[in-house]
Amino acid sequence: MKPEAWRICLIQMDVSIGEPDRNADRVKRRIEQVMDSPGARPDVIVLPEMWNTGYALEKLDQLADPGGEAARELLSALSARYGVNIIGGSVSVREGSRFYNRLYVTDRQGRIAAQYDKTHLFRLMDEHSYLTAGDLLGRFELDGVACGAIICYDLRFPELARTLALDGAEVLFVPAQWPHPRLHHWRTLLTARAIENQMFIAACNRVGTSVGADGTASAFFGHSVVLDPWGETIAGAEEEETDIYADIPLSSVQEVRSRIPVFADRREALYRGIGKPVSAQERA
Repeated sequence: MKPEAWRICLIQMDVSIGEPDRNADRVKRRIEQVMDSPGARPDVIVLPEMWNTGYALEKLDQLADPGGEAARELLSALSARYGVNIIGGSVSVREGSRFYNRLYVTDRQGRIAAQYDKTHLFRLMDEHSYLTAGDLLGRFELDGVACGAIICYDLRFPELARTLALDGAEVLFVPAQWPHPRLHHWRTLLTARAIENQMFIAACNRVGTSVGADGTASAFFGHSVVLDPWGETIAGAEEEETDIYADIPLSSVQEVRSRIPVFADRREALYRGIGKPVSAQERA
């Protein structure tokens, strides 16, 4: 039965580039701290993007998780132990000779409920040179709630979030490693995706600084946030490592969609260029 509300926890954390064992220990410890803390436990935990290796792309042949086995084992064990859903951020995964930026979702029983490979690869961080893009949507259900997931740069492609919303998604999860100086873009695009699709958004961004193989440093600003279907902030963070909690009333999605019926008022044929052009005479 679909719950009336969810408590979501975003784990905003640093990532040690090229150190998957250290990062796995950090994830395990942070989830244990959240679930062992007094008070109401979250229903869903969200992790940031590429938390296992960071952007050590030039070393993926040595570092990437073969078949995602280590990540799946860790996330499944923690989900089953605590009875919590986990949006496993994303991890670098090796499949044969190819590498993927992959998100795993585990349900309360520790089962893999979904996986999603990042579909838009970020050229500014050379993802396209090392990774293979996915070609399937990140659509799934948890506790009977229709959900969607995109990863970081995917946020700049409104068609992706809209397609998930049209397929029924009520909550969109966005793990990221979104760097300075584009904080304004992060805030604006997340708010736009929430408002235009009338859905909750839970976006978990990392913090800290990573230095690439060429010596270039990238600083990540955090500002993880949960937004409601009006685009209003329910809970958010600054730039420190922290856990962000938000209680979301799931029924408000349908309430908002009924008050401003943008989905019913869409003119899909026109957007696809199928509609007949209207001449100036006809407009007159």
